[in-house]
This record gives sequence, structure tokens and C-alpha cells, in this order.
Amino acid sequence: MGKHEHGAVDHIVPIKMLVGTCLALLFLTAVTVWVAELDFNIMNIPSMNLIVALSVASLKVFIVSMIFMHLRWDRSFIGFLFVVSCLLVFLFIGFALTDTAENEPDIIPGAPGFPIKMQLEKLATSAAEATAAVQSEAGDPVAKPGDGDNH
Repeated sequence: MGKHEHGAVDHIVPIKMLVGTCLALLFLTAVTVWVAELDFNIMNIPSMNLIVALSVASLKVFIVSMIFMHLRWDRSFIGFLFVVSCLLVFLFIGFALTDTAENEPDIIPGAPGFPIKMQLEKLATSAAEATAAVQSEAGDPVAKPGDGDNH
């Protein structure tokens, strides 16, 4: 058999490093929860929650991959492949986000340019018109509440 037996351990991660990694991940989780509760609309930065949350998540991915996936002690080419794959994922997400902002911005209900109250009023008006049209086709006059006319 060769020098490197199957199942042999190349390195052992010290307990202090594992505890430090656990504390760092718990701290970053608390930061994510804290940032999710902040209101960045007051400062006119509505997308800051998303930016900070993705940044913290990226840092957590980096920590987990370096320590628990042992990329810190692996060949540098494997780390290079990991970094390139992360950059490509960010690139694809970026392209998808630019497309959603440009493709039919009025299609989203409740968009800033079209308040929900206006949508509800428009829906109520069209429903009333449709009800009146159906009743006029049937030959029934439009019944008003309180007429005392019970069919």
C-alpha cells in the first residue's frame, strides 16, 4: 500500500477553532436577525436589508467551507474552483435581478406607482359594472338594498 491509506486523516481541527467557528456563526446569525428587523426605508435605502443579509450569508458560507469542508487545508486549486463557482452564482443572480427590474414593472400588484387602494377601487367599479351588465341582460332591474322588494 502507498503512503496515503484510504480513510487516513490529514489533519485534526483543534477544539478551540471549532468553538470559535461556532461562536462566529451564532454571532452572524444574530446579526442577520437584527438587520432583518431594521427599517432602512427611513434612510432611503430600501434594498439595504437584502444587501446586508446576503453579505452576512456569504461570510457564513466562507467560514463553513473553510473550516467544516476543510478547504483551508486542501489544495489551492480546489479553493480556486470554489471561489469561481461562487462568483458565477453571483453573476447569474445579478443578471436575474436586472431582468426583473426591467421586465414589465407594472405587473407586480401593489407596486409603488399603483397603490393598492386604487386597485381595490378599480376592482369594485368593474365588479359593479359587470353585475349591472348581467342583470340588464337578464331583464331584471338593478336591485338596490332597502327597496323592500324580496324575490
